Amino acid sequence: MKPHSDNIIFFDTEFTSLDPYKGEIISIGLVKPSGEELYLEVEHQGYVNPWVKDNVVPLLEGKPLPRERVAREVNKFAGETMPFLVSYVVEFDAPYLYKLLGVTDEQTNKSLPYHWVVIDFASLLFGMGRSPDSLSGSKKSALLAELGIDRSAYREHHALEDAKLLRDIYLKLFGS
Repeated sequence: MKPHSDNIIFFDTEFTSLDPYKGEIISIGLVKPSGEELYLEVEHQGYVNPWVKDNVVPLLEGKPLPRERVAREVNKFAGETMPFLVSYVVEFDAPYLYKLLGVTDEQTNKSLPYHWVVIDFASLLFGMGRSPDSLSGSKKSALLAELGIDRSAYREHHALEDAKLLRDIYLKLFGS
């Protein structure tokens, strides 16, 4: 199976709550197929879920930037070619990215620096005959072992590391 386009960026976000009405993005990692990467932490305040405090906050590098600057850097990284974004947990990552970029009803899709359809990696797995939760729990270890990817080379729940892992899995699955 050949992908529709090689013009893609793998991304992951970390956020303070699964509830996008209550939570805020705290970090974003983006990786191009070439390996070029961008990692940014976002200034935030307010509620932080206890699980996030214990499992995500300790992995932050402590250099948060204002939201507006992070949005500019994400736009710059995407460039002018309108890439497709690929995420494993698109139902959370995309809304937090849209909030970061300030997407509103008044904006058109043309104002985004990437294609408006975000590619859901779980759906790709499903279409390949694999379980869409193959990157969760013990199933993740089995998939990585099958693909010959060393899980210990990636920090879990770190936006850039998760985006890099997604890229590496994609490249193994699609033979790139």
